[in-house]
Amino acid sequence: EVQLVESGGGLVQPGASLKLSCVASGVTFINYNMHWVREAPGKGLAWISAINGDGDKTHYADSVKGRFTISRDNAENTLYLQMSALEPEDTARYYCAAEEAQELRSLRYYSGGTYPYHYWGQGTQVTVSS
Repeated sequence: EVQLVESGGGLVQPGASLKLSCVASGVTFINYNMHWVREAPGKGLAWISAINGDGDKTHYADSVKGRFTISRDNAENTLYLQMSALEPEDTARYYCAAEEAQELRSLRYYSGGTYPYHYWGQGTQVTVSS
C-alpha cells in the first residue's frame, strides 16, 4: 500500500519559518517526481513546488519562489518543504504528491492547473496569523 504522510504544519506568526515533511512508503521513492500542492480556504488547489527524483532539479510557483525550498532525502524516503517569511496568504492545507516520471515537466505545465499525480497525502494544515 502506498502512503504519503505529511507532518510539520502548525500555527505561526507572519514572518516565521516552518518545515514540512512527507514520508513515503510503498513506492520506489527515487522513481517519482515529488510535489507540494496547497489548498487555501475558498481558493482551490494550487501547485507550489516540484523536485525530480534525483533531487537536483526544482520548480517553484512565483508566489513562493525565494521563500520556500523543496528538498528530498531518498535514503529516508522523505520530501521536505522549508518555508520562510511566511505570510497570511500562505495559510492553507499542504499536500505532498507523487508523480511517476523520470524528468520534471516544465514549470508552465505544473503551474497551469494540471495535476499529474499518482498518489497524494492527507495534508498538513499551516496557519499564518498574528
